[in-house]
Amino acid sequence: MPYKTVLLRRITIISRVLDFCRRTISGKSKANKAQEISRANTTPTPVRAPRAPAAASLLPAVQRITRDQHAISRKDISPNALKVLYRLKDAGFDAYLVGGCIRDLLLGIKPKDFDVVTSANPEQVKQVFRNCRLIGRRFRLAHVVFGREIIEVATFRGHHSGADDETDVAPKQKTASLSDHGQILRDNVYGTIEEDAERRDFTINALYYSVSDFSVYDFANGMQAIAERKIELIGDPETRYREDPVRILRAIRFATKLNMQIAPATAEPIAQLAVMLKNIPPARLFDELVKLLLVGKAFDNFMLMRDTKVLKQLLPQLDKLINQDPAGKAFQLATKALQNTDERVDADKPVTPAFIFAALLWYPVELRSQALVIDGLSEIDAMNIAMTEVLDDIQRTIAIPKRFTLAMRDIWALQSRLTKRAGRRAFKLLEQPKFRGAYDFLQLRAKAEAQDSGLPELALWWERFQFADEAGRLQLINHLGKEGIDKGPRRRRSYKRKSSES
Repeated sequence: MPYKTVLLRRITIISRVLDFCRRTISGKSKANKAQEISRANTTPTPVRAPRAPAAASLLPAVQRITRDQHAISRKDISPNALKVLYRLKDAGFDAYLVGGCIRDLLLGIKPKDFDVVTSANPEQVKQVFRNCRLIGRRFRLAHVVFGREIIEVATFRGHHSGADDETDVAPKQKTASLSDHGQILRDNVYGTIEEDAERRDFTINALYYSVSDFSVYDFANGMQAIAERKIELIGDPETRYREDPVRILRAIRFATKLNMQIAPATAEPIAQLAVMLKNIPPARLFDELVKLLLVGKAFDNFMLMRDTKVLKQLLPQLDKLINQDPAGKAFQLATKALQNTDERVDADKPVTPAFIFAALLWYPVELRSQALVIDGLSEIDAMNIAMTEVLDDIQRTIAIPKRFTLAMRDIWALQSRLTKRAGRRAFKLLEQPKFRGAYDFLQLRAKAEAQDSGLPELALWWERFQFADEAGRLQLINHLGKEGIDKGPRRRRSYKRKSSES
C-alpha cells in the first residue's frame, strides 16, 4: 500500500478523534452551563435554621435540641442517608432527616429506613443524583438508589385548600386535589419546612435532624410526646383523618409498636370515621394490614382494631361472627393464629399473609359451605363455592394478591381431606406441598374448638403419623377401623346384561 495512502488514513483517524474529543468537551461545558442556569433560575432556598411558625400556625414555637441535648449520633445513621444530606447541602439546598427514623433513634430503636426532606423539588434532586428515579403521582417523590438501599427524598410540603384554589388550571397540571370527603387525592404543593411540619401526621413524626449543626428541630412538641408515651395528631383529628383515613391504621400501629397510648382527642373520632377506610384503594389497605399483622404485634393490633370498630370495616364477615359470640371459636382461632405469628416473628421464623388471612376468614367460609350443603350441594362443591364467594367479597376491600389466595384455598381444601386417612390417603396427603401449612392450621383449629369436636384427636394422630416409621404408619392406619373412611354416598356401578343366545 502506498505511503501517502497510509498517511492520509492516519490523518483522517486523528482528525476524527480530535473532533470527537472537541464535541465531548463542548457538550459537557454546555450541560454544566445549563445546570448553572437552571439552578440560578430556580434559586434554591439558602441553608438556614427553621423559623418560628407564624401566628396562625397550628404548631407551637419550634424547639432546637442541640447535639449535647440528644442521643442521635451519625454512627447510627445510614452512610447513604448521610451522603444524600451532604450532597444536597453542598448543592445549596436545605436537607433534613425526618419522621420515623428520628423518632426511633431517640427511642433507642434501630430504624428500618431513613427518609430525607429537602427544599429541592424532585427534578432538582434528580439533577444532583444520577442514581435517582422519580416516582408517584399522588405524592411526587425521589428515590436515590444505593444498591439494595433506597433513600426516599421528599420536598417540603406546603398548604393548599384543595382543588378549588386551582380552578383556572388545567386538570393535568393541578398540583393538589381533594375528594368530596376531604381526602387528599393528589398533593404536590411545595412550601417551607414550617409548612411541612404542619402537614406531618403525628407530633412524634415532626422531628427534623440537620447535618449543618447536628441539631434536632421539634415543631410539634414531639419530644414531650415521646417522653409521655403518647400518640397525638397534629391539628384537628377529624380533619386529619379525613385527609388520609390510613392515619387511623398508623395510629394503631404506632401505639402498639412503640408501646404508647393514643391520646383521647386523637382516639375519639376513630370509631365514627373508620368507615372512610372503604375509600382507600384495596391494594394500599392490604399493604397497611401486612404492616399491622406481620411485624410482631399482630395480636395487639387486632384487639385495638376490634375495640376501635376498625375491624368491622376491614373484615366485616369475621367481625359479625365475633359480635355474635365474643369468646367463640372464630375469635379463638383468629387470636391464636395471631399470637402464633407474633411468636414466629420474634423467633425470626418465616411468616406469610396467606396463613393469617386463612385463619381470619376460615369460619365465614365454613359457615357458608354448611349452608350450601343444606341446600343440596356436595361437600366439595359447597366448599369451592364458599371459598370463591368469601374471597370475592373481601377483595372489594382488601386486595389480597393471587399468590396468597391460592395458598389460602389449598389450606382450606385440605382440612376436609385430613379427616380421610384410610388406605393410602394419608401417605398421599404427606406429599402435598401445602400439607405442613394445613397441618399447622388443623392444630390451631383443635386449640380453638371444643374438646368434643374430635379435632384434638385428629391433630394428635397426624402428629404421630408424620414422625413414625413405615411400620408405625401402617399400624396407625390399621387402628383407625371405620374412622378415616369416606362415608359419602357411593355411586352404584351399572353392568350391562349379556344377551342370552337362544
